[in-house]
Amino acid sequence: MSCYSTLFLFMNPFHFIEYIKTTITFHIPHVLLICFSTTMRRKRHTTFLLSLLVILIFATFSLHTSRNAISSWPQYSDIHNRHRKLNTTSHVIILKNPNNLVNELARQTRRVSSIKDSSISLSTTVSILLPDWEILVIVSPNTPLSSSLHQHHYCLFPNNVKSLATFSGSLPFTNRTTFKCDFPESVRRRRMFSQPMLVTDPTQNEFHNHNPTPELIRWNFLVYESFSTDDDVVLFAKGVNNRQRYDRSPHELRCVFDFDFGDVIRSDVTSSVQEVFRCPHPDPSELDYYSYEPQRIKISLEIVNENIVVPSVAYYTPRPKPKPTNTFITPKAQEKHFLCACTMVYNVGKFLQEWVMYHSKVGVDNFVLYDNGSDDDLYDVVEELRGEGYNVTTLFWIWPKTQEAGFSHSVLYSKAKGLCKWVMYVDVDEFVFSPSWGQEHEFGSLRSMLALPEERGIRVGQVSIRCLEFGPSGQQGNPVKGVTQGYTCRRKGEQRHKSVVLVDAVDGGLRNVIHHFEVDEKKGFRTKQIGMEEVVVNHYKYQAWDEFKSKFRRRVSAYVVDWTQALNPKSKDRTPGLGFQAIEPKDWQNRFCEVRDLRLKFLTQSWFGSITPNGYRMAWQRQSR
Repeated sequence: MSCYSTLFLFMNPFHFIEYIKTTITFHIPHVLLICFSTTMRRKRHTTFLLSLLVILIFATFSLHTSRNAISSWPQYSDIHNRHRKLNTTSHVIILKNPNNLVNELARQTRRVSSIKDSSISLSTTVSILLPDWEILVIVSPNTPLSSSLHQHHYCLFPNNVKSLATFSGSLPFTNRTTFKCDFPESVRRRRMFSQPMLVTDPTQNEFHNHNPTPELIRWNFLVYESFSTDDDVVLFAKGVNNRQRYDRSPHELRCVFDFDFGDVIRSDVTSSVQEVFRCPHPDPSELDYYSYEPQRIKISLEIVNENIVVPSVAYYTPRPKPKPTNTFITPKAQEKHFLCACTMVYNVGKFLQEWVMYHSKVGVDNFVLYDNGSDDDLYDVVEELRGEGYNVTTLFWIWPKTQEAGFSHSVLYSKAKGLCKWVMYVDVDEFVFSPSWGQEHEFGSLRSMLALPEERGIRVGQVSIRCLEFGPSGQQGNPVKGVTQGYTCRRKGEQRHKSVVLVDAVDGGLRNVIHHFEVDEKKGFRTKQIGMEEVVVNHYKYQAWDEFKSKFRRRVSAYVVDWTQALNPKSKDRTPGLGFQAIEPKDWQNRFCEVRDLRLKFLTQSWFGSITPNGYRMAWQRQSR
């Protein structure tokens, strides 16, 4: 076999053509020389050495021609490396050019990709790694989606692995569609976690992107929401104040407004409490921000001394333009509800009717539900309740472990909408009642509890109510007639407190812990403790095992530990005697049963029970349930 024949055996035609174009001045003369020498000598061992040399040349050439494929997945391009250092554990971005803080971050999600029609460009999505290896994909407004959100979507990862993406909801304040998908095990082993591509074609198995792929944002360090009031802007952020009761000084922080085309405005942070940060609106004289689309103005936090900008998926809404002063028509203000009940919910559809109907009976005018990503029939139940005349407001609040932040947001929302005078913060498994209700000539109402006179300049801004915790009471499943009928055995001592707060009395920092707010003491507001003989909360906390396990796998508090981790075993957020595994104890059905308490059971029977052709039923029971 000749030398040239051997060379052609080791190289395909396409590679050979490219090889001739790029390396003819160097490689071919050397190959000819080798072939000439080999022909002259014609020794077997020399032929063998020649074959090895040809293989080596081909391997070198193949590596040379494929380097673009290898380098198409660098962690960051040279430009990015010149501007930042990346801590891949916490996703902290440290920028060496502070004049372009948010622009540098924003470019991670604005790149244009070469993709098929069945894909949504990475430039129009941003993805966040949530707890439990779950990914939240946020799609920019006006992005063409499938004609039906019920069509299957998939998260496609750089290693061409897919996972099913389910529609979660639309963010209410920025009109962004969200999907959730699982983070595949094989992708977790990669050196860098890259953002997936959202696709609708189940057969698409190629990740099309010629630019460096943005890194997956980590949930533990992120500005995730903002709210504009008349006076300032409120940001909600994870990872800036990491420990309970330890908050950064506002002087360490600044709000950064990125106007998308290189214009950046900063303002000082005036308050830093838990996950809530406040700062003034940008000065309109600095930039005509009314000319920008609100969904294009990104807002974030800068940690000044560390030269760090927090990754952000939040957008700024400018305060409304001043209204003309020559108008003669003053719109009638909406009348506030005297008492609202607010809670954060997840898959509580089967409990909601009982909770709403009961509390409406005792004086609650409006119910505000922060939906933490429910995938049950919650909204069907809400529509049914609305059809029956109940006022139920829902806000999609997808952010995990943010109960305190959600309650802070509810105060801002209520003020902005003129929605509520008082807000009661209790969960759907908690029922507020007075032991005096149901007695002769006594009708249940919470309004009298809140009609408290001002005494010596002290104004009641919050009422605190003690709780009683009920156990499984022998139940093996969700009681058909409702929790007030099925759970009747409780612990003896009181446990914690829940609150009803005057919205105008809440301190500007918006701090709240375990359903209690800090009130503005400078204005004379105080918290009043109500005696258990007046009002009490029945907390149906330890229910039948399946219900209990489902609820406690998704605790929504910002500071609650994962119950499967062997941390803080004496915390009140843990279940006494349960341990760290989701395994039902043998005596679970009879636990926490120290006192048989039938008071609320009999009261609700007298109010909501009736004899029907199908037997004795409670008003919230439905044929389909």
